[in-house]
Amino acid sequence: MRITGLGHAGLFIETPAGSVLCDPWVSPAFFGSWFPFPDNSDLDWDGYGRNADYLYVSHLHRDHFDPVILRRHVRKDVTVLLPAFPTDELECELRGLGFTRFLRTRSGVPVERDGLRLMVTALTGPGDGPIGDSALSVDDGQTVLLNQNDAHPLDIAAIREFGEVHAHLLQFSGAIWWPMVYRIPDTAKRKFAERKRQGQFERAVRYIDALQAANVFPNSGPPCFLDDDLLHLNGTGRDGESIFTDQREFVDELARQRPDVAAHMWLPGSVAKLSKSECEVTHRYDPQEMTYLFEHKAEYLRAYARRRKPELAAERAGRAPALPRDELLAALKDWWEPLLARAHRICDGVGGPLRLDVGDTAVVVDFPARQVRLWDGERCRYTLSAPADLVATNIAARENDWSNSLLLSLRFSAERVGPYNEFVYTFFKCLSEERIDYVENYYASADDDGEDIVIDDWQVQRRCPHLRADLTDFGSVEDGVLTCALHGWMFDLSTGRCLTSDDHDIRAERTTTPAAVPDDEAQEAASGGVLTV
Repeated sequence: MRITGLGHAGLFIETPAGSVLCDPWVSPAFFGSWFPFPDNSDLDWDGYGRNADYLYVSHLHRDHFDPVILRRHVRKDVTVLLPAFPTDELECELRGLGFTRFLRTRSGVPVERDGLRLMVTALTGPGDGPIGDSALSVDDGQTVLLNQNDAHPLDIAAIREFGEVHAHLLQFSGAIWWPMVYRIPDTAKRKFAERKRQGQFERAVRYIDALQAANVFPNSGPPCFLDDDLLHLNGTGRDGESIFTDQREFVDELARQRPDVAAHMWLPGSVAKLSKSECEVTHRYDPQEMTYLFEHKAEYLRAYARRRKPELAAERAGRAPALPRDELLAALKDWWEPLLARAHRICDGVGGPLRLDVGDTAVVVDFPARQVRLWDGERCRYTLSAPADLVATNIAARENDWSNSLLLSLRFSAERVGPYNEFVYTFFKCLSEERIDYVENYYASADDDGEDIVIDDWQVQRRCPHLRADLTDFGSVEDGVLTCALHGWMFDLSTGRCLTSDDHDIRAERTTTPAAVPDDEAQEAASGGVLTV
């Protein structure tokens, strides 16, 4: 098996039984905010697109689904490996680009094609990409590859059952807007960002430990930011307030904490030749160029930005003009109020009004009343502020997933009173009747199944109330606080209260009688060390 890194989550997998092109991405994404790091625009995209037997697009996030590359460079009679998502949006997008041959997979069920064994594991929860994410397993008879990219949680047992993994490619860096866009004190932002980077690393290590692959490749990140307005977000930021760990930082830290893991630097143009556990990796960059990429990153990014400046200018010129206040309000009312009327669990989960500042116009999304109206000065627990032209562009395009456009662009700011509320962002991901109905049904069917496990001396429900991760694998208890390592959610076991977000309490009780704890220590343990802003 020969694997070529194409940048970010992009791969070209070659086997004697066929080749697979995965997640090719070059074009600026999310309103021109994200670019692959390092630059991958000079790779042989015609060659990869012409020679692929299969195309795999893991999900619709625009750092994985690049319509420009797919339209221009990939032959349209390639067989598309289609994940079993609850909506047909990915298939419709690909058909719109001219693709006609689809192999519809069943999640976690291997399929054999001409000597190649393939398995796509689909994730279908509200928090999984744009209502869907997936991982790809490939077995050519000698070597097994897992392309995990952004997909988590995964059913580790099912992945291991497919076969002993020889090459594990996984996400290691951030792909979210928290905490960079929040209007919070710089000291708090740095603390949250440090915690987020550590959480990302720990999540990656848990998968590495669980799968015990012969070779590990940090993949699917990080992005870089070339617009002058966003340069401060690169890497860990100007003063540690950003979350984007780079490839060398991850490989070095993994070497310190897991010295027995065979982890390889993985960049655009890197090639790995594998035969079971044997692996040879070569790079298109020589050692001096590699050093320059990471030790002179700011200088490299400035030159990169100059090369891509025309694309940034074209993206900005293509935005819709800001809407007058009355037109803006009418458009949002017409679009969103019918959705709010269907979104009972989401509205109840948000539980109050949200203020959306669009340029100089403040609009309220009143979830309890199922209304969109102008803000009249009332206190709102949640506030999002966005440029008027970006909102107008989303309205013109009827963009049904604002996380896949505005939010991941990081071209907005946010405030909240109290903990994170996943229902707020779920609404902005589900701006169509199909998505709203799916998520409402998902929440209704995903209630706790009553199964319990024991961690230390606590009996707790097996599934995390957040995204139903198996706490057998991801749960740990310290000082009476349960932490789900998948996303770092924390629960006070003495009360069952979620310390990370409202409305996600957990069922828990002690299996033994605890020793007495002084009041001040008990209070600290119950807080879980959560920093509240």
